[in-house]
Amino acid sequence: MRRGSFKIRLIIGLAIVAFAFIRRCSQQEVNPYTGRTQAISLTPEQEIAIGLQSAPGMAQQHGGLHPDNRYQVLVDNVGNKLVQNSIAEQTPYKYEFHLLADQRTINAFALPGGQIFITYALFSKLENEDQLAGVLGHEIGHVLGKHSNERITDSKYWQTLIMGAGAIDMGAVAQQVGQGTLLKNGRDDELESDELGVHFMIDAGYNPEEMIGVMKILKEAAGPNRVPEFQSTHPDPENRIEHIRDAIRKYKNAS
Repeated sequence: MRRGSFKIRLIIGLAIVAFAFIRRCSQQEVNPYTGRTQAISLTPEQEIAIGLQSAPGMAQQHGGLHPDNRYQVLVDNVGNKLVQNSIAEQTPYKYEFHLLADQRTINAFALPGGQIFITYALFSKLENEDQLAGVLGHEIGHVLGKHSNERITDSKYWQTLIMGAGAIDMGAVAQQVGQGTLLKNGRDDELESDELGVHFMIDAGYNPEEMIGVMKILKEAAGPNRVPEFQSTHPDPENRIEHIRDAIRKYKNAS
C-alpha cells in the first residue's frame, strides 16, 4: 500500500510539474512595446484591476496624497504630456499620477496597469520639470515593460509547483502587490525602464540629460552606506548613468 501510495503521489507531482511547465511555455509572448519576449499571464484588464485595487492601500502606506493641489497638477501635467507624446498613448493602460505626502521616503513606483506614484521626499529634491519627467517616464516604462506582470506570472508558476494546479486567487495577488512583494524590480527591469524613460522624454520634448541629474540625486540620497551593486537588485546609479547616456545617443540619432 505504501509503495502504491508513493507511486500515485509521484505521478501527481510529475503531472503538476508538467502542467506548470507547459503553461509557462504557452505564456511566452512578445511585448508589443519593447519587442522583448516575456512570460505573461495577466491581460491588460487584469493589470488595470490589480493596480486600481492596490492603489488606495499604497497611498495610505505613504501618508496619503499630498494636500497641495498645485504640486499634484504639475505631476499630472508632466505625466500626461509624456503619455500623450509617446507609445504609452497607444496602450490600453489607464495612467494616473499620484503625489504622496511622504516626506521621508525618497521613492517612486508604478503599479500594474498605470497607477504611478512619487513621494514628496523625492519630488522636493528634483530641480526642474525635466527631472520630474525623467522620474515619471521611468515609471511609465515599468508599466509598458509589464515588469509586475512578469513577477506575478513567475509567482503563480511557483505557486502551482508548490500547491498544485488549482486556481490562483487574484485577490491574494493584489494583496501581494499592495504589500510591495511583487513591486521589487530587478536590475534588468530598471535599465529597461531607464531606456524607455529617455525615449519618452525625447518624444515629449524634455531634456533627457536631466535623467542623469536624477541619478545623482538618488546616489546622494543613498549616502556612503549604500549597498554595493552586486548585493542589490538595483543597478548602481553610476552604471545607470552610462546606460542612460547610451540611450540618449540611440534615440537622438533615431529622431
